[in-house]
Amino acid sequence: MKTLVICSGGLDSVSLAHIAASSRDLTRLVSFDYGQRHRKELDFAAAAAARLGVPHHLIDLRAIGAALTGSALTDNIDVPDGHYAEETMRITVVPNRNAIMLTVAYGIAAAQGDQAVATAVHGGDHFIYPDCRPSFTQAFDTMQRAALDGYADVRLWTPFVHRSKADIVREGAAHGTPFTETWSCYKGGAQHCGRCGTCVERREAFDLAGLPDPTPYADPDFWREAVANRAEA
Repeated sequence: MKTLVICSGGLDSVSLAHIAASSRDLTRLVSFDYGQRHRKELDFAAAAAARLGVPHHLIDLRAIGAALTGSALTDNIDVPDGHYAEETMRITVVPNRNAIMLTVAYGIAAAQGDQAVATAVHGGDHFIYPDCRPSFTQAFDTMQRAALDGYADVRLWTPFVHRSKADIVREGAAHGTPFTETWSCYKGGAQHCGRCGTCVERREAFDLAGLPDPTPYADPDFWREAVANRAEA
């Protein structure tokens, strides 16, 4: 099945790209610049496309992103430290981000003759991000089939939507994902901070997967405190 993968350059989407390359007909990677402060991840998405030998489409959504105010990912708001599942992490929500990106990706897929759009939303995202939940992905797939009815048959592929980040690490490793060539940190510094929600989640996922984490962190031990605090909450 000809499959387009939405790729941010993070661990999840790069792993999905490698999985798609070995199990499907990977046609292209699509990334989005919506003015995110951690846009260095886009370089990792471009590198993944080059490594896998497929085109990389970088879509400029900065004008749209500028209107989606109130998120620590796009505004001058401090990214909080702590576990991803804490209420404080809601400040990292960019409203309707996945819905906007998926809509564009479906259009590209239909225009290019692709049969599926793949996105790496996973079970750990459900608490914070409504457009990562199964109810959303199922409804969106239904809506897009109606939108393209009679023109193209494009399906949504979300293999991680009921799975954990640790599962993604295991699957990614099994398909040769070079984890050092992925970027997760929301703070976008010289190296992963080790303290923001996505760094904590990344480090915890490797631990739960029973695999060594090759990622250098500015604070490599904070994740244990964050996980312990979440467990006590």
